[in-house]
Amino acid sequence: MASLPQSSSPHPPTTSPNAISRSRLQEADSFPFPPTYSFPPFYTLQPTLLTRTSQLAKWSLLIQRYHAHHHRYRLHIPTALSSPLFHNAAIHKRLSLASVIEIVNYMVKAEKDGGGGQRAEWIATAAGKGSEKTEAWVWWKKPDEWADVIAAWVDRTGQKGVVLTFWELLNGDVVKREEWLGMENEVLTRCLAGLVKRGKAQVFGEEGEKGVKFF
Repeated sequence: MASLPQSSSPHPPTTSPNAISRSRLQEADSFPFPPTYSFPPFYTLQPTLLTRTSQLAKWSLLIQRYHAHHHRYRLHIPTALSSPLFHNAAIHKRLSLASVIEIVNYMVKAEKDGGGGQRAEWIATAAGKGSEKTEAWVWWKKPDEWADVIAAWVDRTGQKGVVLTFWELLNGDVVKREEWLGMENEVLTRCLAGLVKRGKAQVFGEEGEKGVKFF
């Protein structure tokens, strides 16, 4: 099975932090899919352990790159099943729900446990049970990696001692060329928590009116 081509993280335009609608996911897709995307057996997880593990790793990388390309952080499985990510209409092949859940489970696990390096995280249901595996974070950059990116930006642009609202940090002119432009509030909160632990930031204010000061 062909390997996915290597590429650097893209810098797509800003997107709404809300969940992506079905219609948007089904629109013409600008993502450059790898050769394996047009290989019919790619859509059926193979029984042989070595082949299956390789297949899971390739799907993990594809999911990460797809989300990075579209600047998305959530994978809503019921919607995504009909999206170009999992449905190749040209060859009439799609992943099953069970296969997608297995792939995300692989992404959630650490490499030492035979997983994909914790590049995904299941999002608990409204009831807080998390038993219905319908939505997950996709960490094409993990929160700690985003924290490093933001910390480097603070140093590079002289933002130490500056107070910014979450809105400014996510959508303002000061970050219009940055990779996290349009990031979801919840993801930003996770990223900034890492900087707070390092003593490099202070978050204050209430939900909807939060701000951050960098040190």
